[in-house]
Amino acid sequence: TGTFQVKSENKKTIWNTEEVPEGSEFDDTWDPREKPEYEISFKQHVGTEDVFFGMTGKDPSTACCEDIVIKIKLPETKYSDITLDIQDKVLDLRTPKKKLLLHLPYPVNSKEGRARFLSEEEILEVTLRVSRKFDFINFSDG
Repeated sequence: TGTFQVKSENKKTIWNTEEVPEGSEFDDTWDPREKPEYEISFKQHVGTEDVFFGMTGKDPSTACCEDIVIKIKLPETKYSDITLDIQDKVLDLRTPKKKLLLHLPYPVNSKEGRARFLSEEEILEVTLRVSRKFDFINFSDG
């Protein structure tokens, strides 16, 4: 048997702040609101050099995509009833009847997102720019 060493300054702490995932402060398991249906898709900007010649090294994988598009079905909802909060790794949506806490598959630039409500389809479409490190595929951030 070994001993367990607590590394925290406060000995009563049962976890380190690094162990708590970002966005967990939004979690509310007792909230009775229904979780809406949603769909996540990815967008990438391609040109003829990508499609015909494969010159840039892009492929159809999500690793080469620049944007995340989230479509959330919100039936019987008015635009004015929607509260949307975007963090780097979390989307938090609340309406009087629905609540969605979504941990995003990639970190995003929370300052450059776009949202539009398609009232006839009753869908909120959120487009977020993926925040990536530069590598051999992603040459720039724009």
